[in-house]
Formats: sequence, C-alpha cells, structure tokens
Amino acid sequence: MKKTKQLIHELKHHAPFTLIATVLGIIIVLFIKYILALSFEQEAFEILHPIHIIASAAVSAGIFYKYKKSITPALIVGIFSAILIGSLSDIILPYLGGISFGLQTNFHLPIIEKPLMILSSAIIGSLIGISTKLTKLPHLLHVAISIFASLFYLLAFSTNFNPLIFILATIIVFIAVLIPCCISDILLPFFFLGKSIKQCSCKH
Repeated sequence: MKKTKQLIHELKHHAPFTLIATVLGIIIVLFIKYILALSFEQEAFEILHPIHIIASAAVSAGIFYKYKKSITPALIVGIFSAILIGSLSDIILPYLGGISFGLQTNFHLPIIEKPLMILSSAIIGSLIGISTKLTKLPHLLHVAISIFASLFYLLAFSTNFNPLIFILATIIVFIAVLIPCCISDILLPFFFLGKSIKQCSCKH
C-alpha cells in the first residue's frame, strides 16, 4: 500500500507539468507545420527516437550502476529498459491512441525495422550512463524529447490527420509520455534495486 501511494503521488506530481509541456509542444508543431509550412515529420521522428533511447539508457544504466557497481547487469538493464520504454512511449501508445481515435495510424517499430540503429543507441546510452554514473536528466529535456517523438510519430504515420485532431493528439501524447517515462523512473528502483522511491534518484 505504501509503494502504491508513493506511485500515485509521483504521478500526480508529474501530470500537470507533462500536460502543460504536451500542449506547448503541440502549439510549436502547429506553428511549424501550418504557419511555416514545413513538413519533416518522419525525419524528425527517426532522429528523436534514437535520441530518446540514448537518454533513457544512460540514466537507467547510471542508476543501476550507482547502486550495484556491476557493469554487465547495468548494461543489460540500460538496453532493455530504454528500448522497452522508448518503444512504448514513442510508438506503441501513440499507435494505439491513433487507432482508437480513427487516425488510421500505420505501425512502424524501429527496433524491428532498424535493429542495429536502435540497439547501438541503447548500448551507447548505457555506456555513457555507466561511465558518467548519470542518474538524473532534466525533466524538461526528457519530457520534450518524448513529446516530440510521440507527436511526430502520429503526424508521420497517420493518414487521417487534420488540425482538429491535435485536440485528440494532446490526450494521446500526454498518456504516451506520462506513463512510460515517469513511471519507469519509479519502477526501475522497485524491480531492479529494491529501494524506495525516495531513496533513489529520478531520471528527471
């Protein structure tokens, strides 16, 4: 019960910031797409997703190595955590959200289609985390990467997208960012380190 209360507390703490950041991110993308008339959604996603993998792997591996001082397990945790969380946040949840709202979103999973690039990103990030003992990432940076990766995925791979759909995109991206990115910072200590939330560093 205590851990459940801590989990709920952390979600409540992160939710308002994540919602505001999501709305601001969508406003920026609207300006770029419809005012500046620039179109680079897929290219942006293909860049942001590996960056998200690197950042997530660095902190996951850094947190594990800080407490366990074991390189191989830290490397495995960093790779597994980053690919799982990155795929869930940037692709799977946006895809499910797009399908649920009738956006005719196509499924595009880089870990299957470009495994070497994604695995390399996870390894590089994990090695960075282990070597620097990185345990924190600015919340704004992590959330921003997640928001834009999720949003550009929806834009790039949805065939039934129009400006009004951005209202629905707010809901989709908010959930896609809040659940994987914020909860991963709490669940990682629980499952891999056996420490309480307050004892461990948060990625953000």
